[in-house]
Amino acid sequence: MKTKIKGLLVLLTLSAASVAAQTLKKDTFTVAGNCSMCETRIEKAATSLEGVSAAAWDKETRMIGISYDPEKVDIHRIHMTIAEAGHDTEMHRASDQSYSLLPACCRYERLEYPSGQDGRQGHREDPENHGSDQ
Repeated sequence: MKTKIKGLLVLLTLSAASVAAQTLKKDTFTVAGNCSMCETRIEKAATSLEGVSAAAWDKETRMIGISYDPEKVDIHRIHMTIAEAGHDTEMHRASDQSYSLLPACCRYERLEYPSGQDGRQGHREDPENHGSDQ
């Protein structure tokens, strides 16, 4: 009887882990940066959020690949957190203050945004969220 219960518990645990893995979403987007110090800072910012399980930034392509649980964190918040660390993303421009705090080797060429850019805290309005998170 005990082995049947243990087996059932193992099966339920594996099923729950499988369902959890299916909810992860993968995304890629541009993040401005220059060097391995930028890579560390960008990845650390992204993975500091609950719900982000992995982040890998490539300095050659300036692209980050992330895996996250959309039930716990949205893509908008991930962009904002990386921008708060000093790095422009496709959705959010880092504030001038956070950009100026970067080491000299990390001061990249700033990303260009459409003329309708919202200047509040380096934020560029996201059409999906209508800027409501700021």
